Amino acid sequence: MNETLIGLCAGAFLMALAASASAAKVGDAADMTLWYDKPAAKWAEALPIGNGSMGATVFGGAPVERIQFNEDTLWTGQPHDYTHAGAAEHLPEIRKLLFEGKQREATALASQTFMSVPLRQMAYQPFGDIELTFPSHNKPVEYRRQLDISQAVTAVRYEIGGVAYTREVFASHPDKAIIVHVQADKPGSLDFTANLKCPHKDYTVTALGDDGLVLRGQLAKPRSTLSFEARLVVSAEGGTVKATDAGVEIRGATSATLKLVAATSYKNFQDVSGDPAAACDKAMSAIAQQSYASLRKAHVADHRALFGRVSLALGPSDPNAARLPTDKRIKAFATADDPQLAAMYLQYGRYLMIASSRPGSQPANLQGIWN
Repeated sequence: MNETLIGLCAGAFLMALAASASAAKVGDAADMTLWYDKPAAKWAEALPIGNGSMGATVFGGAPVERIQFNEDTLWTGQPHDYTHAGAAEHLPEIRKLLFEGKQREATALASQTFMSVPLRQMAYQPFGDIELTFPSHNKPVEYRRQLDISQAVTAVRYEIGGVAYTREVFASHPDKAIIVHVQADKPGSLDFTANLKCPHKDYTVTALGDDGLVLRGQLAKPRSTLSFEARLVVSAEGGTVKATDAGVEIRGATSATLKLVAATSYKNFQDVSGDPAAACDKAMSAIAQQSYASLRKAHVADHRALFGRVSLALGPSDPNAARLPTDKRIKAFATADDPQLAAMYLQYGRYLMIASSRPGSQPANLQGIWN
């Protein structure tokens, strides 16, 4: 079982669907926070957030934060008719073989004459990374990384040189964006650089005005005709913000808010002639003047309207177990008295479903919305 419980999706999803359908209220809410005392060392340990169409995994690094993000229409391939010409003509023979118990012969005939062309679908793709680099943050103390699934907000907290630093990240469904907020508890103590990276070969990152970056790319041809774009805009309280093609530098600030939007040329399964630049421009314009507080308030209210439909209480846990970081708590579960962890298991499955599938988004794939 991995450290973020992301492997709980399948079973918890099925349980969550049944619970959500009845909207049952059972007892008091259990502990709703996954937390860790160290950054994620690998992708499967990073904390997932999502708004249905955009998802991200937050690693929580101190000197370098990585937020790997996805958008649900970024797939290889292109509009294609998968029909196998003449397939219907072979259906009677395939049925006959099956009724005769000749499974192997029926499978071989279906593979040759009936199945789609090509047989396999194309692949869901990662979009990019937000990378935040903090100079001199190599030895944090009092470190804590967490995901509050009742609010759908991740947070990282630690101290460096007597200054407490906090980062919050969430994916807003109302505002169709990923929001990052970074804060120091002493004025003027915040210095970092924000950048965008991409795993695909054909892409560029350039400055967007004085305070942002734009990532533009094209999936590898001829397998795909999809183009894509993401925009990151930074605002700060105090200090300065300066964008260049090498990144956005924030110096001497007390807090900073980063807003990320992303889109592809996908319009529907038959049409990939959309304009990702226009879509990003529209999405960013809608949130450009909104404060972090207003974006967070709308996001939490939207998430809780769904998440709050179900509560589950299985009894109190041993306080010693409940105080453990989640990875250690899972390892101790076999011998600990910890029914609240079982309740959180259910609620985490519901959280993942809400994060990866909303009206208007693409259906959640095997990994939800994360890649």
